[in-house]
Amino acid sequence: MTVSRRGFMGAVAATAATAVVPARLFAADKPNSNFKGVQIGVNTYSYRDTKATSAEQVLGYLLENGLSSVELQGGSINPYIKRPSISADAPDASDKWLAAAEDKEILARCAALRKMYEDAGVKIHTSKFGNIGESKMTDGEIEFCFVVAKALGSGVITREIDQNVAKRIGPMSDKHKVYIAFHNHEQINATTYDGPILTHGEYLAINFDIGHYVASNDDSVVAFIEKFNKRMVSLHLKDRTTKANGKKNLAFGEGDTPIIDVLKLISKNKYPMTADIELEYKIPEGSTPVKEVTRCVQYCKAALS
Repeated sequence: MTVSRRGFMGAVAATAATAVVPARLFAADKPNSNFKGVQIGVNTYSYRDTKATSAEQVLGYLLENGLSSVELQGGSINPYIKRPSISADAPDASDKWLAAAEDKEILARCAALRKMYEDAGVKIHTSKFGNIGESKMTDGEIEFCFVVAKALGSGVITREIDQNVAKRIGPMSDKHKVYIAFHNHEQINATTYDGPILTHGEYLAINFDIGHYVASNDDSVVAFIEKFNKRMVSLHLKDRTTKANGKKNLAFGEGDTPIIDVLKLISKNKYPMTADIELEYKIPEGSTPVKEVTRCVQYCKAALS
């Protein structure tokens, strides 16, 4: 499945150069970023430098990118649903969060957010609540996060990998049948998930960042996915170089991460996982994060054509 990186980039360059179109052109036709059975989405962290990350603004970016799936950050979700601010130190904090999880107005705003996205053709596949399960978070607040994710139509919540969190939250993820998918930076290796972290619940899963893995390990990303695919619900796509080459974040196709081979592997084996672009490389002068995400989408589409 090895593909010539230089040759591939030459083929995709012309497509990417003309890919950015106004969002209004997508009004008649809903976006479809499922290419050869691989659902391409984006982690909305990618839009952080736009300084405009409301749920409505993010939806506009997604339509401009032609994306039909998203990992939506809590920073876009919480203001829209008017998530309450409840001090974890309050003696009745957990009960207040449980009451918020049943609040009809909050649930109605969750339903409205889901409808707005789905009417535009975008599924909120994943909700990112980065602090879910932390020691200061009450059980009631954890419950609230699960309820909101389900109300948005998300079957997955992502957060950073943490053994203590896994032990605490595993039974709750099983109860709600919503995956808690652990995201990695450079701290994992080929045997991390052989350990006990995923044993605390059937709905504990992996959100595998292939770029961070390449930057910190010398073994095959493809082999890692083949080994753990049954516990993997999503990938983060980025292109980084190896330790020997400085662990740099680069535009898709310029680093050492085998993005093309990974996408072809998912397509060939029909692995039911989303592949979400996470933009971390420096935005070229004259470009924008939204334009760069479109280029990443076109790269993935060309890889699977």
